[in-house]
Amino acid sequence: MTDTDVSAETVDPSPEDAARVDPVEGHEAEPDDVVADVDPEDAEGDEGDEGDDEAEDEDDEPEGPLDVEGEVAADYLEELLDIADEDGDIDTFVESGRAHVSILTDSDVLIGRNGEVLEALQELTRLAVLVETGHRSRLMLDIGGHRDRRRQELQEMAADAIEEVKETGESVRLTPMNPFERKIVHDAVAAAGLFSESEGEEPNRRVVVMTTED
Repeated sequence: MTDTDVSAETVDPSPEDAARVDPVEGHEAEPDDVVADVDPEDAEGDEGDEGDDEAEDEDDEPEGPLDVEGEVAADYLEELLDIADEDGDIDTFVESGRAHVSILTDSDVLIGRNGEVLEALQELTRLAVLVETGHRSRLMLDIGGHRDRRRQELQEMAADAIEEVKETGESVRLTPMNPFERKIVHDAVAAAGLFSESEGEEPNRRVVVMTTED
């Protein structure tokens, strides 16, 4: 049997092999080697993770009680639309210390004569919020832009009454209105420098415009 001679001659490593020498043996990796070992996709992924963390922090911001009212009301009204087989998009926002909910629709079925159905739905929605949160709600419900149109009508009505009171000096009694409508008139009268008060019982309570406060 012939023994195979093993050469003890030292072989110089190639540049590529040298770059892979274990740092424990004393080799310091070149800066280019370090960069080459980083996967570009991994680097981008790290930055993306940081962005995700920031987004999660924003999502974790606590909601205010009025925002919660709006969400509860929107869920309730969405189920109601399904039951009534009515189409409409629901929008919620907070303004002037109240939750506001709007149903965007071209139908006036849920508004009713003089907004009577709308007012009833608003009370039902407030009740749904009370049951869910345990707190009374002052949220405002609008459907199909009815309240915005009505606000314009009331402001014009108030302007006519203000002009008449200034010309005649006599008090003017307006038609019966709900609390929302009466407030619009009271605000317009006060802005004109006159006085107003509400008289009568619901649903026939109305605003009286006058020159002086009684």
